[in-house]
Amino acid sequence: MTQKSAQAIASTHWATELTQKSFLFRGLDPNELAEYLSEGDCSMEKLYSSRPIYTAFLPDVPLDYLYVIMEGGPVVVRSAPLDRIIALTYAGGCFGMLDLDWGDRRSYRGFPSLVEAYKTTDALKIPASVIQKLCHENPTFQSRYSLLFELREKFQYHLLNCSTYPPQAVAALLRALIYQERTLGHQPQFPTSEQKGKQVGKPNKSELEKDGGIFCFDLPIDIIAKACQLNHRTVEQVLKGMTKVGLLKGNSKSDAADLVQVRDPEGMKAVYGATRDKVDWWPLR
Repeated sequence: MTQKSAQAIASTHWATELTQKSFLFRGLDPNELAEYLSEGDCSMEKLYSSRPIYTAFLPDVPLDYLYVIMEGGPVVVRSAPLDRIIALTYAGGCFGMLDLDWGDRRSYRGFPSLVEAYKTTDALKIPASVIQKLCHENPTFQSRYSLLFELREKFQYHLLNCSTYPPQAVAALLRALIYQERTLGHQPQFPTSEQKGKQVGKPNKSELEKDGGIFCFDLPIDIIAKACQLNHRTVEQVLKGMTKVGLLKGNSKSDAADLVQVRDPEGMKAVYGATRDKVDWWPLR
């Protein structure tokens, strides 16, 4: 098998995976996408936890690839010098778009920030030239790519509203993740018919969210602490309180240790916008 034919087979495989798993490529024609991918040197890369991937926003140091997370994660962006986490990307999402250099200048500037995989991650690296061509020739792709910039800004906006009041700080991060993953079409997760049993009629979305629609995040306490500027013990107490009042679903023995399950997004929204006298389940004033 020649290298060219091997690349074509790999491109077809990746195109199928991307159109099924990635927000940016979902619903596109796999055959057409494979033609774009075959024009570049795409490669799958395993990113290991706590190892730097690159430093974002370095002057005159653009990226050559867009990273699409296929499995694992999350990938985090850490600011300096406070080591605060300012971005979280899960499977199906992308990172690196703010550092791609098209034409005579980059479209985004920021302070140097460390990008690393918090947990082992499989990411497909797609050359910037391929992304640029897709943006120029496919309006749907271009619209979604622009939305990624908007989502990053809105994520950081939520974090700017992290107060020193612990319940509101944690709720701000969870609201940011809820908005991000809902917009990307990854969440919420609904129970299957086998889990819920037989239903009479077809429930609407609001009924499902009230009765089983849950936002599930692989969200270690260390990430919450760094994003919200809280200590680990305080984060544990806030999560415990949120579980007690029904904002979060308690984890079973079979659940992953770092799983955070939001069962009441609207209630979380109320905590996010609350003042101290409105959250009666938090003991400290």
